[in-house]
Amino acid sequence: MPKPELEFFDHDLNITWRQVEGGQEGIIEKILSHDPETGSYTRLLKFPPGMMTTETLVHDFWEEVYILEGSLIDLKKRETYIKGMYACRPPGMYHGPYDIPEGCMTLEIRTFEK
Repeated sequence: MPKPELEFFDHDLNITWRQVEGGQEGIIEKILSHDPETGSYTRLLKFPPGMMTTETLVHDFWEEVYILEGSLIDLKKRETYIKGMYACRPPGMYHGPYDIPEGCMTLEIRTFEK
């Protein structure tokens, strides 16, 4: 079954924030839609102010990220990404760790290919 058909709705009233499973304490998410067949999903991801992540990440899926609020500082690349910036990462692309002094909220789309 693909992702569900969802007309506009208020996610603040219908979906609660939860700790990211296996993620660093304090990083929370709201899963907006999910395809149980492929594992692909769309989520909001929130990092609290003052957080510093510790891992360099690499995934086996496509990841698209749009910064809605705040900023991320990539500590290895020494680059700052701000509200309105977008990334499209293919499987195998390394990114992070991050310093998040102001906090940050992103819209993230993860696509697993069969």
